[in-house]
Amino acid sequence: MSRELPEPSELTDLPRRQRVAAYAVIVRDDDILLSRLAPYLGPNEQWTLPGGGIDFGEDPRDAVVREVYEETGLDVEVGDRAWIDSARRNATATRDSGVDTDMHSVRMIFEGWAPVDSPPPRVVEENGSTVDARWVPLAAVLERRWPVVGWVRAALEDHEAHRVQRLAAKGVVRRGAAGEEILLARLSRFAVETGAWTLPGGGVDHGERPAAALAREMLEETGLHAEVGALIGVHDLHLTGTAPNGRHEDFHAVNLIFAVTVPADAVPQVLETDGTTDEVAWIAVAEITSGAVQVTDVVRHALASAP
Repeated sequence: MSRELPEPSELTDLPRRQRVAAYAVIVRDDDILLSRLAPYLGPNEQWTLPGGGIDFGEDPRDAVVREVYEETGLDVEVGDRAWIDSARRNATATRDSGVDTDMHSVRMIFEGWAPVDSPPPRVVEENGSTVDARWVPLAAVLERRWPVVGWVRAALEDHEAHRVQRLAAKGVVRRGAAGEEILLARLSRFAVETGAWTLPGGGVDHGERPAAALAREMLEETGLHAEVGALIGVHDLHLTGTAPNGRHEDFHAVNLIFAVTVPADAVPQVLETDGTTDEVAWIAVAEITSGAVQVTDVVRHALASAP
């Protein structure tokens, strides 16, 4: 992102000032984190992305993490890419500058994210350039129903959710004379769709065979030694939303679904702690088809694909 700068002749003969700053676009679900500028910076209410000036010798990523904390009280992480905005204008005197200046602003705008269990935002810095912080509906900003400085919308036009594609191996384990029950794992607070039941299994590590990955994940999530059989289907899901770590993601899941058998007398139990599943149980298929039990799309797909 860049803008054409005016020719020097278009600007008055004022003292020159260049300011390099770093900001973060932090989106959570349908909201964006914004900071309200202090009244001394303008007569009207204006909101901006959290961030601020980079100190001499400071890494821009460190600067934006520091500034976001000062302005919102949130500990954030930032991505590796930055969008660059450059603008030159006549800047009227403020509390900081004291005089009118020929201002050249260079802004580095990073993608940022905060843990989903972060506290409500609040201003930490005293007597700073911002006086409020809050989650604001993203639609209100894009539709010009929320007063933001002009470059914020330009930054949002260039913003893209972080793209993630995840390959996973999932297991279908049935029991009963006609397969009346299916073994499912409940998603924990660390997962998307918290509280829903899903097929046991998980991500395939780089270089790992899918069947081996499923056996490993089955042991972690169910405590059972699984015998992985034939591939019975492939399921994929594409969505955009907030990941468990708080990052705004354009997520594509590809699930390889295998038939699995476990020892008949085995009692399932979750072995992994602080993982994406918090319970495992045999669930009646009739309760799933009736809607009495909340399940993920991959479970419905597996049941529909079963021979």
